[in-house]
Amino acid sequence: MSIIVLRLGHRPMRDKRVTTHLFLAARALGAEGAIYSGVRDRSVEESISEVCRDWGGNFKVEYTENWKRTIREWKKGRGKVVHLTMYGLPIQDVISEIRANPSEKLVVVGGAKVPPEVYHLADWNVAVTSQPHSEVSALSIFLHELFQGRELYREFEGARIRIVPQERGKKVIRVGEGETEDLSPFESI
Repeated sequence: MSIIVLRLGHRPMRDKRVTTHLFLAARALGAEGAIYSGVRDRSVEESISEVCRDWGGNFKVEYTENWKRTIREWKKGRGKVVHLTMYGLPIQDVISEIRANPSEKLVVVGGAKVPPEVYHLADWNVAVTSQPHSEVSALSIFLHELFQGRELYREFEGARIRIVPQERGKKVIRVGEGETEDLSPFESI
């Protein structure tokens, strides 16, 4: 099942870190790409592109001037729309239905105030708790529940840098043509 994240209303001065973190979480937890509306911010696009060059994968970030058209076109030609909102139905009550639907999913997350039209366009309005928290945490929990933890075992093709899991210490390697270079910040303990 293909997942694309749509971030509404990006504001570079306020949202640069949050939008970047949202896209990093989306990439790490199984989404294939992201689209954002609001003000175009090439620095966010480049940050994610750099992460993909070093850490692998094909995650793509695109900009849209018209989020309504993006959602409508998605519904016509690609699949279903999931809107993450604290006002939706509890994730634990709808995740099985969403998971069982084989359509590609556009997962919409807000920034500033979400226009009421989003709630009407969505096939599912989903709440990850009905308490205030960040769109990054909502997306992370949603993807984890959707993929049932399988996203945690994902390998990223084309990675030039990898972490070697260890109980203590930090071990980072650069993957080359059959060779590895230790980039660890300090010796493993």
